[in-house]
Amino acid sequence: MKLDTYKLDGSKESSVNVDKTVFGIEANQSVVHQAVNAELSNLRQGTHSSKNRANVRGGGKKPFKQKGRGGARAGTIRSPLWKGGGTVFGPSPHDYSLKMPKKMRNLARRSVLSNHFANKTIKVLEDFTIENPKTGIFIKILKKLDLIGKKITILSSAHNENLYLSTRNIPNIFVVNALNASTYDIIDCEILLIDKAAIELLNSSLCVKL
Repeated sequence: MKLDTYKLDGSKESSVNVDKTVFGIEANQSVVHQAVNAELSNLRQGTHSSKNRANVRGGGKKPFKQKGRGGARAGTIRSPLWKGGGTVFGPSPHDYSLKMPKKMRNLARRSVLSNHFANKTIKVLEDFTIENPKTGIFIKILKKLDLIGKKITILSSAHNENLYLSTRNIPNIFVVNALNASTYDIIDCEILLIDKAAIELLNSSLCVKL
């Protein structure tokens, strides 16, 4: 299995081999769903909180006598029925994190990579060498690759400061290290833009020995 590689000027350069167990499997939708659910859950802070009648300040004294007023009895001004009272069944701090076995996480990533390969939405560049960190330079590159207006996840083989600075002001362009890319990073885009070295990293880190 091969993918064509391109230069930054949009011209075709050569091709790169991709591992069949990484880019050529049948997508496991159930595992992908579990992985995305776990990744999004792990992003939640879980710090939401509210005060119930035990936490609200005040209310230690009975507001008025039990009988003789013609109204409903009350024992505290912090009852949930009162304005300024406690909240019933309100949110409380909660840990939303979910764990998945490493094999399942890798299967999910291989599934979404294979889906991109099948849909021909992977674009491989020889490298991401950008001399100056300028947004305009990268927009010209996108035009030459006919990718303007697309939602793109860029998988880079190594930290590239110029690439990051050149893309951070462009909507719907996200730069991620190839080895740290999550299932959600890969699936939540129209185009995967990968450099040749990142393909080799994915081949070696996600391949399954048959």
